Amino acid sequence: MIGKHRFHDSGGGTAFVVRVVPRSTSNEITELAEDGTVCIHLTAPPVEGKTNQQLVQFLSEVFQVHPDRIGIAAGESSGNKIVTVEGLSPFEVERRLFANLRKR
Repeated sequence: MIGKHRFHDSGGGTAFVVRVVPRSTSNEITELAEDGTVCIHLTAPPVEGKTNQQLVQFLSEVFQVHPDRIGIAAGESSGNKIVTVEGLSPFEVERRLFANLRKR
């Protein structure tokens, strides 16, 4: 349901929490949890920043923005990260995440 998750206006964009699962079989958004955390599975291993690079690229495709507009504000070396998207409202971020959520 759009509108119930915790996406925050970050002054010209949106910030939200991501939980990354590396070394998965595919790149996909698997869950939008009740607490607002977005669970994303990625194929990249968690070494030398590869997971972060793939996360930025994947989200740039999901949001249809240039990768420079995606940032990792916190948690670069953690599975839990705070991600920012410049130029999109919290509602638009949530809408695009739902549109790309893995169908079970």
